[in-house]
Amino acid sequence: MSMEVSPMCAADLDAVVALERRCHAFPWTRGNFTDSLAAGHGAWLAREAGEIAAYAVVMPAPDEVHLLNITVAPELQRGGRGAALLQQLFDLARHGKANRMLLEVRPGNVAALALYRRHGFAEIGRRRGYYPAANGREDAIVMAREL
Repeated sequence: MSMEVSPMCAADLDAVVALERRCHAFPWTRGNFTDSLAAGHGAWLAREAGEIAAYAVVMPAPDEVHLLNITVAPELQRGGRGAALLQQLFDLARHGKANRMLLEVRPGNVAALALYRRHGFAEIGRRRGYYPAANGREDAIVMAREL
């Protein structure tokens, strides 16, 4: 696995949105990505052989960074790419002087929970009714990791 990580730009959005739709039952919209880019959030692509393998969006805040979205192409999941991209995000956050990374995750996203726990995240709270779900709303587990 040889991933090249680079900043996401508006020209990447067609491919990113297409991948987002393949990966999530309730995907981010093109507007969500456009707004994140316009707000100056860190948006990163991981490419293998020129193709998007994964991407992530983080929102910087004083002393911390909030991981808003991290996604790996379905056919490439469970191959270490999410972990590799997460490690890059830790390094970028430390370089930006962040002391902590926060995120929300669906309780039913067992693979993501395992990834985050393996990389030092701990549950610090819950957001009730945070995510849209097939039968209404779903809670979010809030996790944090010191950097």
